[in-house]
Amino acid sequence: MLVTDADKSKCVGAAKMEVIIRKVQQGDANALAYIQTESWKAAFAGILDAETLTKCTNTDRATAMYQSLLDAKKGNGYLLSVDGSPHCIAYWDAARDVEFTGKAELICIHSLPNNWHKGYGSMMMDRVLKDIKEAGYSEVVLWVFRENLRARAFYEANGFALTDFSKPALDTEEVLYSQKI
Repeated sequence: MLVTDADKSKCVGAAKMEVIIRKVQQGDANALAYIQTESWKAAFAGILDAETLTKCTNTDRATAMYQSLLDAKKGNGYLLSVDGSPHCIAYWDAARDVEFTGKAELICIHSLPNNWHKGYGSMMMDRVLKDIKEAGYSEVVLWVFRENLRARAFYEANGFALTDFSKPALDTEEVLYSQKI
């Protein structure tokens, strides 16, 4: 189900929760950084070594990165809030790797771990894929750590297929998923 400002609520489990997905805007950098860093801490603790994880979850650095993206109006970012609290973020843009020119890339989708497995990530994915298709792309790619089995299962459940592409990243390896849309 696509949730927009016009359709703000979704029943999740037994509770009716107000869910809003909107484009990111000035003033969102702190929330974006918080969601990313908390998500990384929970998702990558067993994948990245402690020193790398600490470096990559520096909130000040993440806030500065998101502020830079917002200032430059770079990428297509979304923020999903549950009952008024920011919970999930996603960014997409044209694929960054030259061999995938002409395709969109889902650069990130992160959510706070306290609401994992409640459908919010899928709601965000639906919104992002709709946006990518409306922008004229027929295929979207994404990179994910090979060892991130939870995320890989999520991507596969949302129609992505593993490709033969991989690359080193942060002392581990990322694999490429793709989906025709």
